Amino acid sequence: MWINLFALAVSLAAVYWLRAYGQDLEVKTQALVIVALALALPIIVLEWFFLKPYRNPSAGLDFGRRNHSLRRTAVKLLGFYFAVGSVAFVYWLFPEYHGSFYDNYFSVVRAVLPWWMLLAVPYFYLLDGAMHSPKDSYWQLGSWLLGKRRGISGKAIGQLYLGWLVKLFFLPLMFVYMGNNLGTLLAFDFSRLLQSFKAVFDFTFNFLFYIDLLFVTVGYVCTLRLFDSHIRTAEPSFLGWGVALIGYQPFWSLFSGTYLKYDDVPAWGYWFWNTPLAYGIWGSIILLLIAMYVWASIPFGIRFSNLTHRGILTNGPYRYTKHPAYISKNISWWMISMPFMVSASVPEALRHSLLLLMVNFIYFMRARTEERHLSWDPVYVAYANYIGERGLFACLGRWFPVLRFGNGRLFYRGEGAPPPAPLVTGSVSSGIAASANP
Repeated sequence: MWINLFALAVSLAAVYWLRAYGQDLEVKTQALVIVALALALPIIVLEWFFLKPYRNPSAGLDFGRRNHSLRRTAVKLLGFYFAVGSVAFVYWLFPEYHGSFYDNYFSVVRAVLPWWMLLAVPYFYLLDGAMHSPKDSYWQLGSWLLGKRRGISGKAIGQLYLGWLVKLFFLPLMFVYMGNNLGTLLAFDFSRLLQSFKAVFDFTFNFLFYIDLLFVTVGYVCTLRLFDSHIRTAEPSFLGWGVALIGYQPFWSLFSGTYLKYDDVPAWGYWFWNTPLAYGIWGSIILLLIAMYVWASIPFGIRFSNLTHRGILTNGPYRYTKHPAYISKNISWWMISMPFMVSASVPEALRHSLLLLMVNFIYFMRARTEERHLSWDPVYVAYANYIGERGLFACLGRWFPVLRFGNGRLFYRGEGAPPPAPLVTGSVSSGIAASANP
């Protein structure tokens, strides 16, 4: 946690430098890359010297092995380049990625991609000789492309592509959102903070989400086995993907506008604007909840991602509850939208409140599918059982058994129920481009 906080301080210093001296840099491309590197590099360097992540058993590396194979490396590179080409094909195929919204993202990709492809050669060769199990999913895919069928695991190749699908979908979104928040931060007039609480709220709201998006974006990029930040497994179920993707664009606009539009009424500021004290107190509680949400992102360091597993977090807010981000986020939506304050009629207030409860239920199912996915890892099972007994909300599990950890199932089946077979097992790639999430 201290390494991540130090890196955050370095990245914020880069923001200060950009405000003072980097006005000629393009905010949504060059400046964004600078602040992301200012976060990622200190974490990588300090972890390398103090934590030595390459020695973790989960990394699967032993640099004393020296079991290099040019042929095996070439097969892996074939699989890797084919996977990258598959992502490029998806971007080319779907109209969603042909609009101007993603222009800045693709301009950075075009600048970085040639170097990325070139550096993949020594990276794969270096790791191939050190891996305990060198025939990873890239090797499986490359071998399949060369016509080999015997001994090839379709599940390993499927897991590889699921990891790429996570990066394909989320990285462009987070990149664009982070660029927008960074632009607002660089252009903000700090003298406004002395004028009103509204200015303080607007700045803090944007600043907190900028920090969250900074860690999120870096997490999707820094997926390397060398730093033990690679993928272990990707969510294999349609339900898990569905409840996760529905909360992001473009799916959220398509679905919420038709079925879950709970916030088409005046928000919290409307009700408290004429009472400055209540406005300040209510707004401060909202900011506190968002700060808790951001606090839940910082412990990830370079390992944040949705729908995938890159290790188990037990520090920061995760020492108190398994889902601090979901809890604080969902409470904040009630505070921000205040659906129960619809002035038209009581039935309308009830209707909007029920719609928000449905959104809350989607996040409850999102948490459940994540727990079911992570149950293949005995470390997570031990952690979840500990939180169930000693966590901040342990009493809720005792009062409402449906909220207890299901250990491989969506819902708790009782103490005597044997855990089912895990949905997925094992590590799936050499880690240069996989994505994962505790």
